[in-house]
Amino acid sequence: MPTLTLYALGWLGLLAIAMANGALREGLYAAQMTELAAHQLSTLLGLLLFTLYIGWFTARWPLPSAGLAVGVGALWLGLTLAFEFGIFHYVMGHPWSRLLRDYDLSAGRLWVLIPIWTAMAPYVFYRLRGVR
Repeated sequence: MPTLTLYALGWLGLLAIAMANGALREGLYAAQMTELAAHQLSTLLGLLLFTLYIGWFTARWPLPSAGLAVGVGALWLGLTLAFEFGIFHYVMGHPWSRLLRDYDLSAGRLWVLIPIWTAMAPYVFYRLRGVR
């Protein structure tokens, strides 16, 4: 039976996708569009890639219960936020205002959809595969 540890390790795949997506944005299309448009495209691409990965991961290692699915979502959310704020603020020195700017939907910033989907997706895929 899959354990929370397995799903914690599974989060590393999300991290790899996020890093590759950021590199793709900076190396391929950020210079050809506004920063906001590049941010929005990158966020939407990230959501698609996360969905494909989480769908594959949860098919390979099905979540055995709704409770574990919710727990995995909470774990992935916590790891995502800890990484984002820990690395970008404490290691790279980005100010809190810069980090929190990406959470402002009213300004067209879509990043907040990534942690929301990261938290919800395990339960969504659990439900899509049917209650056991």
